[in-house]
Amino acid sequence: MARPIWTGAITFGLVSVPVRLYSATHEHEVSFHQFEKDTTDRIRYKRVNERTGKEVDYDDIVKGADVGGGKYVMLDADELDSVAPGRSRSLQIDRFVDLGDIDPIYYQKTYYLGPGGEDTAKVYGLLRDAMTDANRAAIGTLVMRGKEYLAAIRAEGNLLVLQTMYFADEVRDPEDEIEGLPRKGAAKKSELSMAQQLIDSMAGAWKPADFRDTYTDRVHKLIEQKKAGEEVTVSEPAPEPTNVTDLFDVLKRSVENAQKQRGKSSSSSSSSSSSRSSSPAKSSSSRSSSPAKSSSSRSTSPAKKTAAKKTAAKKTAAKKAPAKKAAARKKAS
Repeated sequence: MARPIWTGAITFGLVSVPVRLYSATHEHEVSFHQFEKDTTDRIRYKRVNERTGKEVDYDDIVKGADVGGGKYVMLDADELDSVAPGRSRSLQIDRFVDLGDIDPIYYQKTYYLGPGGEDTAKVYGLLRDAMTDANRAAIGTLVMRGKEYLAAIRAEGNLLVLQTMYFADEVRDPEDEIEGLPRKGAAKKSELSMAQQLIDSMAGAWKPADFRDTYTDRVHKLIEQKKAGEEVTVSEPAPEPTNVTDLFDVLKRSVENAQKQRGKSSSSSSSSSSSRSSSPAKSSSSRSSSPAKSSSSRSTSPAKKTAAKKTAAKKTAAKKAPAKKAAARKKAS
């Protein structure tokens, strides 16, 4: 089992819920070491005193804030913790808000919240179930690893999920960062309609497992190719930007391609399902036809005998016919 990276308590009103914080995500980037070019000599980084040139142990390092004029205010870990007494192990809830009111741009990193212990699981479950029914998120702050975080806690299935968030002054105003944003409603109606058709034709369900980090896959493939002495495969260049004058035609062709791709995928899935469903039908029909054949073969035998009797009867009737004619000639004479 994973070790918690933070332990503390969620507090709201007079209620305190002990919890443990666990990482919910991990990145799978390829790990590289650094070497001097044309050698196999590793590059190493050390914490060195710039005046003496000697290496300094991590425990002997403190933080200093630049206050100008070449002067610094030195602070150690204990002094930094002292400005937030008790808060390093407490997540104080300020309010509960509707989940839909939170702009996703404020979300930073996701963590799992577990109960603090078996004896506190009931209180944990109560908070989770109440938040599920209310469809609200708890907003509060906590201090972790020497930094204060704004956090949102929400119910997700059978657990609570904590997402650290950016403070309002940490989110940049797009108007200050981006120039030349087009005004809304500037597109032609025909282009807008075609763009909406393209969106509709490409609509689908959100399935996270459908997506992979293909760049990392290519890096692993590159490593294996160079390890085996093979020729390195070069990826395709990025597509050229769409010309504004050809926008409508490009959108139209995109819609047609998307519809063709969707038709192919639906036909392939339907054919595979029909082939799976037809196999039992064939076997069942072959099994059911055998008794029918045997029963029909048994039932046709009496019919043939009856037909044979009828044939004999016809022959008897044919023999009686001349006798009748002879009797008719005697009466006439």
